[in-house]
Amino acid sequence: MARAMRLARLGLFTTDPNPRVGCVLVRAGEVVGEGYHRRAGEPHAERNALTAAVGQARGATAYVTLEPCCRQGKTPPCTEGLLTAGVRRVVAAMVDPNPLVAGRGLETLKAAGVAVQVGVLAAEARALNPGFIKRMSQGLPYVRCKLAASLDGRTAMASGESKWITSEPARRDVQRLRARSSAILTGIGTLLADDPALDLRLGAEELPGMRPGEQIRQPLRVLIDSRLRTPANARMLGLPGTTLIACPEGQAPSDVMRLEAAGAQVYVCAGRGGRVDLASLLRDLARREINEVLVEAGPTLAGAFLEAGLVDELVLYLAPHIMGDAARGLFRLPGLERMRDRIELTIRDLRMVGPDLRITAVPVEAARG
Repeated sequence: MARAMRLARLGLFTTDPNPRVGCVLVRAGEVVGEGYHRRAGEPHAERNALTAAVGQARGATAYVTLEPCCRQGKTPPCTEGLLTAGVRRVVAAMVDPNPLVAGRGLETLKAAGVAVQVGVLAAEARALNPGFIKRMSQGLPYVRCKLAASLDGRTAMASGESKWITSEPARRDVQRLRARSSAILTGIGTLLADDPALDLRLGAEELPGMRPGEQIRQPLRVLIDSRLRTPANARMLGLPGTTLIACPEGQAPSDVMRLEAAGAQVYVCAGRGGRVDLASLLRDLARREINEVLVEAGPTLAGAFLEAGLVDELVLYLAPHIMGDAARGLFRLPGLERMRDRIELTIRDLRMVGPDLRITAVPVEAARG
């Protein structure tokens, strides 16, 4: 199963919106075939492993990181392929959270006389697909908030100057976070201050599992702009991929037409107090099959996501320098006035990226879950 997990990770940057899945076929103590899911519309991990087995799968055990599918989609059911090949035992790390499968694949195998075991390395399997699992079980994407700050927690000088806080290795690491994300989200304040591209700038050869020269998927760019102040010449509007500008109702038709003519998709969603309702926006993104959202925003929007309980994971890059108390902070959270109001986090990972420190943390409630 550990080998199946490593195979599944080779699809980290390509399978979206499908889950990352790996499969290993073992017969008489020998691996006879293995595979992973590469891209939506292409064969699933089980089918690729069966193809690699070249007829040696009869009587084998299939170790798969996610319950085999039992429904016809863009590809045939994997349960059908396993049964036809004569696999006698299936070990699945976890049940598929997709309500259209959700145990039915395993029941199909059991009914055909295949021995089934579930739960081997389940935590590792869940970590492979946090966005797919949350979208299927809660109708929301997994939200990862990325921040970069000095050692004293400052994200920009008082003038707004912020390039560059962190090192080149840290910025390349952020590119890998972008590569695994379905969407990158920011706010109009960041756009007006920095005119970010929010694009993926790595080559296929720099992403494990991708083939040299293979086309890279650009994540959906999502801009929250409640009053449609986005300039028509904003950099992200002229780049490959799609930019979705989210706004509440009541916008001037001329502004909508101006931005659509510049290449944006203007999306009117639920609002609250003249602002975009963040929870509603996330539900809408989930309906668009967005699994993982990377928030790269300033302190106001980052604070709003955190205060609303919509952040699943924080990734904070700390650079070894001091910017002073006049510089801007990480979050704007005006409601936190007492120690009992603080937002508690659990640190999941701590490592050096070049000269910078990367901290990965989750809200305490999410850690308990």
